[in-house]
Amino acid sequence: MSATSLAALARTSDPQTVLRRFLALDAVVTGANGIAYLAVSGPLGRLLGVDSGLLLALGAFLTVYAAAVGVLASRARPAALPVRAVIEANLGWTALSLVALAVWLSPTAAGAVWTVLQALTVAGFAVLQYAGLKARQGISD
Repeated sequence: MSATSLAALARTSDPQTVLRRFLALDAVVTGANGIAYLAVSGPLGRLLGVDSGLLLALGAFLTVYAAAVGVLASRARPAALPVRAVIEANLGWTALSLVALAVWLSPTAAGAVWTVLQALTVAGFAVLQYAGLKARQGISD
């Protein structure tokens, strides 16, 4: 991804701000997902064809993870190692979601679509965060 297209997506040309914005977006989307899983695990479980207990556990994890990513995004200059950990966690989540769908989940059609869409979204965050980190390192790491 070019620096120009990355800057256009983040609506800024400052590599530091680009990285922070993509981390913050990840935190907001992940936090909203986690809170939804916690708040309405029963109805969502029925819609998606997933056990509500699993959704509660995932909701708790996602909410804590989102808070940690939000704290990282709030830093004036997020350290590279935690940013890399977020990128790797996002890639791991993507892979695990797709493996779970293929191996042990038996969701409804809506659940299968949801699983793939959220995996692609999380992979997108990883790509954007990686590009943001590389853009930042290109000027001052």
